[in-house]
Amino acid sequence: MNVSFKSLVLLTGMAMMASTSFAEMIQIKGSDTIINLVQKEAEVYMQNNPGAKISVTGGGSGTGIAAMINKQCDIADASRAISAKEVESAVAVGVSPSRIVIAIDGLSVVVNSANLVSKLTMDQIGGIFRGDIKNWSEVGGSNMPINLYGRQSNSGTYGFFREMVLKGEYSSKMNSMNGNSQIVEAVKADPSGIGYIGVGYARKASGVTIIDVALKDGGSYNNPLDKAAVESGEYPIARPLYQYVNGKPTGEVKEFLSFELSEEGQRIVEEEGFYPISGDYVTANAKFGL
Repeated sequence: MNVSFKSLVLLTGMAMMASTSFAEMIQIKGSDTIINLVQKEAEVYMQNNPGAKISVTGGGSGTGIAAMINKQCDIADASRAISAKEVESAVAVGVSPSRIVIAIDGLSVVVNSANLVSKLTMDQIGGIFRGDIKNWSEVGGSNMPINLYGRQSNSGTYGFFREMVLKGEYSSKMNSMNGNSQIVEAVKADPSGIGYIGVGYARKASGVTIIDVALKDGGSYNNPLDKAAVESGEYPIARPLYQYVNGKPTGEVKEFLSFELSEEGQRIVEEEGFYPISGDYVTANAKFGL
């Protein structure tokens, strides 16, 4: 055996090993709202299962769902439901999206801690982010302009908030931020600022006030840190947080999903500031053997 042939064999073997390693790694991509949660789930899962390999990256729900459709990831994290158009695109390339709910979020509206406003109705929040309400004095605050901080359009939170709260389009003056942490820092630095973030981020944030929200004028105000209000639906901006896979999960992907939904996995959900699933969500997940 000559040297060059040995080198060829070695390189071929290394390439095969690299290919095998990549194939065995679970690739997860998507929502920035749950990236910290899923990274923690993956970290603990890998500690419990030596040899398991999981990569978790963000980019937004739309990015994750697109990657799942294009078979560039095993699991897509999403803070919104997959759209009919995305399902159509998936089916066209032989992908069958399956939805698993891993946690519940009380989407939180936050203002600078110096702001006098501590409660708003859904209509007021919608009016603020549409740009119809431009000054804090219009909602009981000081006479100062309102500065808006929201997510980019590929974010599931951006779409969910627009559909459920604005029921219209965002103001062209809204500052588009890359993630929850950027919104927190922007509002913290801006006495006129207002933004929306996942409850897991709101719970750990400093320098901001988490707004109490009422479904309508004259209704009861509730806070997303109130677990009972979120679970009962009295807090009006609660939502499930999803992971999407192609078809019925199997193998290592199924094992990881099962871990996330286990007692230990759901404890991590709470440790990261979100709420565990129950009721119909548990039933829906069970059809996938989870």
